[in-house]
Amino acid sequence: MARWYIIHAYSGFENKVKEAILAEAERMGLSQLVEEVQVPHENVTEVKRGKKVQVERKTMPGYVLAKLTLNDDVYHLVKNTPKVTGFLGASGKPQAISESEAARYFGAAEAAAAEPRKQINIDYEIGDSVKVLDGPFASFNGIVEELDFDKNRVKVSVSIFGRATPVELDFEHVELSK
Repeated sequence: MARWYIIHAYSGFENKVKEAILAEAERMGLSQLVEEVQVPHENVTEVKRGKKVQVERKTMPGYVLAKLTLNDDVYHLVKNTPKVTGFLGASGKPQAISESEAARYFGAAEAAAAEPRKQINIDYEIGDSVKVLDGPFASFNGIVEELDFDKNRVKVSVSIFGRATPVELDFEHVELSK
C-alpha cells in the first residue's frame, strides 16, 4: 500500500529531485511503486519594477512529498537520487505521514492556486528613495515614510514646489530609484 513520505532535498532543487525520482523509477521499472511526487507550492503576487507579477513560492522549501510503496528498491532509488539528503523520520528511518496531513499540504497549495493570495512583496523599505510611476505625481521622486501591507499602500514624501508633501500610493505605482 502506498503512503506519503517527506523527502529532504537541497533547497532550490526540489523540482529537479521530483523529476529525477520519477525518471529513475520509470527507468528501473518501479513506476507502479512510485505513485506521485509533489513539491508543495503557492502562487503569490509580487511587485517587481512597478509591475504585478505572479510568482510560484514553495510552501515547504527543501522538502518533496512522495506517495510510495516503500520497499528496499524504492528506498535506495530515493536515497541515491542526486540532491536528496534522506527521508524525514526518526534516526534515518522513513516516517510515513497520514493522508490527511498530506492533504493539508496540498490543500493549501490548491487553495492558493485557485485564488492567489493578495500578499505583495516589494523591493523598497522605509527611508528608501523611490520614483512614482503612475498617477498625478508620475516621475516625481520621494522618500518612503510608511508601508501599509493590509491596504497595499505606501506613503511617500514628495517634494512639490519645494515643500515635502506626503502622498499615499499603491505599491505597484512606486519603484526603487536607481
